[in-house]
Amino acid sequence: MIINTGMRTDIPAYYSKWFINRIREGFVLVRNPYYPNQVTRYSLTPDVVDVLEFCTKNPEPMLTYMNELKDFRQFWFVTITPYGKDIEPNVPDKEIVMDSFKRLSDIVGRRAVGWRYDPIFITDKYSLDFHKEAFEKMAENLSGYTDQAVISFIDLYSKTKRNFPEAREVALEERAKIGQAFAESGKKHGMTIRTCLEGNDLAGFGIDVSGCMTKEVLERAIGTELVVPNRKNPREGCSCLLGNDIGMYNTCGHFCRYCYANYDKRTVVENMKKHDPKSPFLIGGAMEGDRITNAKQMSYISGQMVLNL
Repeated sequence: MIINTGMRTDIPAYYSKWFINRIREGFVLVRNPYYPNQVTRYSLTPDVVDVLEFCTKNPEPMLTYMNELKDFRQFWFVTITPYGKDIEPNVPDKEIVMDSFKRLSDIVGRRAVGWRYDPIFITDKYSLDFHKEAFEKMAENLSGYTDQAVISFIDLYSKTKRNFPEAREVALEERAKIGQAFAESGKKHGMTIRTCLEGNDLAGFGIDVSGCMTKEVLERAIGTELVVPNRKNPREGCSCLLGNDIGMYNTCGHFCRYCYANYDKRTVVENMKKHDPKSPFLIGGAMEGDRITNAKQMSYISGQMVLNL
């Protein structure tokens, strides 16, 4: 099975010590985000976890513990954008994150780490030309450390509209210009450009529109075939293998203005105060009325090798 750590929060950036404690003890308890007393217990052992998926804006805190993850197959997405503190208040400077990205790549291999440049939005400060120039410079910096970059344009979720009211949709013409420019940069620096839930509009520029964390992407990263049961992806139009997420909404301290996973800053601050690195739960501990169910876990590894061409 696949364990995902990053759709609801940024575990490497804020909860690395907790995560490694879960690895050491071999299990984690996860609350259902909509029915909190429904708790799932996942085993965190290499015999049933085929891939650990990480999505982070700052892998640095986890690098200390990478030796303890060496028995696990891994795939990492690291989001690195050129935005300032006005948009991403607590994200380290992009130069720092790129340095961490390179060290991570040296550990897990360049096919097991991808760069995310998203979400893309247009303002007077972050103009079309700004994005073209920034992406080219960053792609040059990361050349040789990854062979893929994922882009997507801002989605105006209700939480995003509340926290980032001046944000607007990126027009089709702007998307096309960005797609063409980014595809050219990717080709120059040995990176396949992929889109995330953006339809097929940019395929004509040579951009891969099949998805960002698909079965093929993961197989290529881990070097072996995955035989995954057929099940409908809850995200319409998404073909990615998102796995079982062990994170929790309203727990990410980056406070990015475009974030869809945080309701508001006050809720996040209160939740983070309840974090205990020794607890099997990401936030808090056991509650009255909890019903714990063991997840049905099985390996998807077929034993058939995948050639990394």
